[in-house]
Amino acid sequence: QVQLVESGGGLVQAGGSLRLSCTASRSILSMNVMGWYRRAPGKQRELVARMLIGGSTNYADSVKGRFTISRDNAKNTVDLQMNSLKPEDTDVYYCASTRAGNDYWGQGTQVTVFS
Repeated sequence: QVQLVESGGGLVQAGGSLRLSCTASRSILSMNVMGWYRRAPGKQRELVARMLIGGSTNYADSVKGRFTISRDNAKNTVDLQMNSLKPEDTDVYYCASTRAGNDYWGQGTQVTVFS
């Protein structure tokens, strides 16, 4: 089992920045993939950014150049630095991980961007 706890969401004006953090209950070095997803009510969940165990990353086209995913192996955290935020980035953001073929999800953290 893996527990994921997100923090760092909030309310920010368009053009501003937020940093989300996800803390895992186990070593993130044991995770095949760690990433961030988002889903607004009534919409499908979409990948925002993910990092594979080797360190390679993938980003949604809509956030490339604005968001950066990073990890701290010692702290078992995966962060999402979000810059140049837009109102359309408003969503609930979820931390996710894959380990030994199983997917795990955090509870989600709300990000609201106002213009």
